Amino acid sequence: MANDQQLDDQLKAAAAESAVAQVQDGMTLGLGTGTTAAFVLNALGRRVRDGLHVVGVPSSERTAARAKELGIPLAELDGSRQLDVTIDGADVVDESNLALIKGRGGALLREKLVACASRQMIVVVHASKVVAHLSVSEPIPVEVVPFGWQVTARRLADLGARPVLRAAPDGKAFVTDGGHYILDCAFAPERPAEELARQLDGVVGVVEHGLFIGIATEVHVASVDGIRVLRLR
Repeated sequence: MANDQQLDDQLKAAAAESAVAQVQDGMTLGLGTGTTAAFVLNALGRRVRDGLHVVGVPSSERTAARAKELGIPLAELDGSRQLDVTIDGADVVDESNLALIKGRGGALLREKLVACASRQMIVVVHASKVVAHLSVSEPIPVEVVPFGWQVTARRLADLGARPVLRAAPDGKAFVTDGGHYILDCAFAPERPAEELARQLDGVVGVVEHGLFIGIATEVHVASVDGIRVLRLR
């Protein structure tokens, strides 16, 4: 099992290196959150130490702390500049159209804000994350306002969801950097992701959801056979 994890980590690191190789001097970058995005930060930190001049906009407090440790200069998402590219991981990638499910790391709102402020979004994943067709039976993280969250959960259930309040390690409700809760919502697999995304956008109490439709422009997929790059057709 340890050897499998070591191999997975090596593959993620290789995909991260492939994505970070596209970063050019002077760029402003969106920095993702999660276990795979951590490999991106490590690769970027090495390039910065070698003389690359970039500015990163972190999508979470955790990412900001790690980027500072690696010496990556940081800025806030304040509207004063457009980001050149965001590099992030994903929980599921639809091979046909690069639609994503994200948010299992708990930073989906900020990740989507940063990605949508960028000209491009490059995604780094292990091959096990790629599917032929995105199924929303995979739990969709939905970030909600804590006030009246049970009412929001009922509204989501009315859409066909099976909402489960995400718990933190201490057993209390998980709280995002923005002070919100997350409901992990599975739906019937035949539900079209694009239609569901529109419906979730209209639910009162929902802050954001983990369906990233039409945002990713490129995906670097790592497997034992090497790196495969998927691009929008």
